[in-house]
Amino acid sequence: MPTQFTASQSVEIAIPEQPIPIHHYLRQPQRLVNALVDPTRIQQLSTEIFRLKMRPLNFMSLSIQPTVDMRVWAESNGTVHVRSLSCEILGIEYINQRFALNLKGHLSPEQQGINTLLKGRADLEVLVDLPLPFSYMPKPILEATGNGLLKSVLLTVKQRLLHHLLADYRRWVMLQTPEKGLDDQSIPIFNPE
Repeated sequence: MPTQFTASQSVEIAIPEQPIPIHHYLRQPQRLVNALVDPTRIQQLSTEIFRLKMRPLNFMSLSIQPTVDMRVWAESNGTVHVRSLSCEILGIEYINQRFALNLKGHLSPEQQGINTLLKGRADLEVLVDLPLPFSYMPKPILEATGNGLLKSVLLTVKQRLLHHLLADYRRWVMLQTPEKGLDDQSIPIFNPE
């Protein structure tokens, strides 16, 4: 019988004013994907389809490494949507055949007076038929551990979003407005690493 794990994460980011509004930046899904995830773990399959090789996840004594194909697309207003299409678990065929991952998320720019906020939410669900001896463990312990693992995955994505998205947005604005020059202090350069 499959065990279900779920996690959700919300985010709200105040966007500093730039010469080009952020919804133009958000219409380029590949930039957002590269800001959210280590670019060495991403393979772009088409304009909107990306393959993400996740870092190994440790669940109890089991180590799994999901590879997720996801569709990332933007509406004309800059709202970005993310949906998982398929998932494969490398190395453990038993779990691969009994594993389903469902990721849904969105990120939208919202005007509040003169300020712009990016608001978003991601929901992650995993269904897995666990092998012995895990299937004999108490369900509340399994669910708490699995839910905690998924929450940590979403929290990592949120932290990357908070640190890398604004930096990449500023870089992109500078590339679009070369007459400003790199020495213009009105566009701060931020690199958290």
